[in-house]
This record gives sequence, C-alpha cells and structure tokens, in this order.
Amino acid sequence: MQMTRQATSHLGLRSPTQRAAILNGFGRTLGDGIIGLQALHLAIRLGAIAPYPTLFRLGHLPSMVQSLYDVADFAAIRTLPPSDATPVTRFEGAEDFDHVIDIRDFAFDPDFQRTSMVDFFLRRLGVDPHIVPACLRRNSWLARRVAPPPSQSEGYILVCPRSSTPLRDMPAEIHECILRHLATIAPVVTQGSVPSALEGEVAHVPPCATLAELCALVRNARWVISTDTGMVHLADAFDVPCLAFFPTHRPEWRVRDYPRCVPIALRSALPQDIEFARGESDHAIARRAWFPNGADLGWLTRAIAGCLAYL
Repeated sequence: MQMTRQATSHLGLRSPTQRAAILNGFGRTLGDGIIGLQALHLAIRLGAIAPYPTLFRLGHLPSMVQSLYDVADFAAIRTLPPSDATPVTRFEGAEDFDHVIDIRDFAFDPDFQRTSMVDFFLRRLGVDPHIVPACLRRNSWLARRVAPPPSQSEGYILVCPRSSTPLRDMPAEIHECILRHLATIAPVVTQGSVPSALEGEVAHVPPCATLAELCALVRNARWVISTDTGMVHLADAFDVPCLAFFPTHRPEWRVRDYPRCVPIALRSALPQDIEFARGESDHAIARRAWFPNGADLGWLTRAIAGCLAYL
C-alpha cells in the first residue's frame, strides 16, 4: 500500500547518508524482536530511518532470538558492550553515528507498558503509528526471509503453553483440557508435556533447533492455540489462525493488527502492565486468572468451540 504525500510529510524523513544506531533494538525475547524488526523494516521503507542501520544488541541472547536477527538483512548487528547496557551510562560509540535511538531498558518504559508494542517501536523510530495502515503493522518482514525445511507434516493444531516468563505460562490443567478437546477434532502437536492419558493421541514436539524449524512448525499448522508469547506473533507472520490467551496484558497491546487472531483477556488482579513477577504471590494470582469459575473449565471449551465455528 502506498503512503500518501501528506502522511509521509509527518515522518521527519532523514538524509539517506545518515548513519543510524539503535541501542538495545529490540530486547531479548522472540516476540519483541519480531515486532520491533517489523517496525524497523517499515521505518526504513518510509524513509524515517536511513537504510541499513546498526542495531546494538545485548550480549548472550538466546540462540533462537539471535537467529531471528541473523535473517534481518536490512540492518547491521553489533553487540552492545555490558558497560553501555543501561541508559544511565553514556553510549561510548555515539560519535560514530549521525543519529542514535536509545531504547535501552524499554521494558521499564511506561509508554511500552501501556501501549501497542508496534506503536511504541514505530514512535521511537520516528514514525507516527496513526498514519500507518493496520496491514503494514503486521509481521510481514519475516516469512520471505525464512525458507521452510523440506518434508514437513502439516494440518495439525499447534498448542503453545509456555511463555518467555512463567507469569504467562498455561497451568497444566488448562493445557490438558485444551489437548483433550482438540484430540477429538484433528491431529494435535504441543510444545508442552503430553499427559499420560493422552499419549498416542497428542504428539510432543521437542524444542526446535533452528529458526527455520520453528517457523515451519507454525507455518504448517492449521491453527495455533497459545498463551501470550512469541508464537502468537509467528502465527501472524505466516497468516495462521490463532487463539491467544492474555493473562497479564490487554490483547490490543499485542495483537490489535492481527486479523486472524482471536484474543481472550483473562481477568487478573495483577497490574495490566506487569512485565515481571514481583514475587511468588504474583504467580499464584496469574494462575487464578485461568480459573474464573474454579474447577469448571466450561468457559475454555466454549472458547475453543467458538473459534472452530469461526474457522
């Protein structure tokens, strides 16, 4: 979709010769990286960021997150020295660049905690998100850059019960209820443990060794059911329908622009913007959000049935 001349005039376009550096672009998790790189890809296309900026990444990233940045061929990747990891210290390499965007410790930024992630990253990159159509805020940058491995099975329902933080993990009872319901419908694959009663009916998939394998796992699914984690954003990247549960955040902060995602916000006593558990009591509060009616999980089976009707 082409942007109008009036819209692009609000972007504050930069000279194509300017060298841009982005500090801590974009965090340590897979989901943040997928969304942040979409925002960067779009900002480059619109001229708000000069081509081929340098992303200074924190060291010792999970291998899957590092692989995500390895395929982002529109940016150079360098390591952010530990001494420069937080915004309380001056970035020593600033003089090598014309434009430095500092988003170190962005997870603690109140704006990040109370807004759509893609909007937050677009604003920090100099793009007004209000002028960007929803279709351009989707994670379109990834699919064309990751080739699927050959000879992959397909047509299964993929269940993703774990998140990057235990605060958002599915309880075992919820996971088992989902598996029991789905096993009567279609082949089911889960990233979690398979209960003994469902062995032979549900397949467990071990952790993927490569980004291509992880993307293929999502790409070949007919449906993804997931807690709030990076798999939801991969489902959008590969245009796979998704039922996503949000125990701590408002869904519109995560999946507002995903037309094939059905979000369910769980009612929790936790602050809606909480990113990290403050103690064990927070885990207990997050768990209770999955059981609004105690042991009665009728709400969950109705949600699955409703999504099947939608599909």
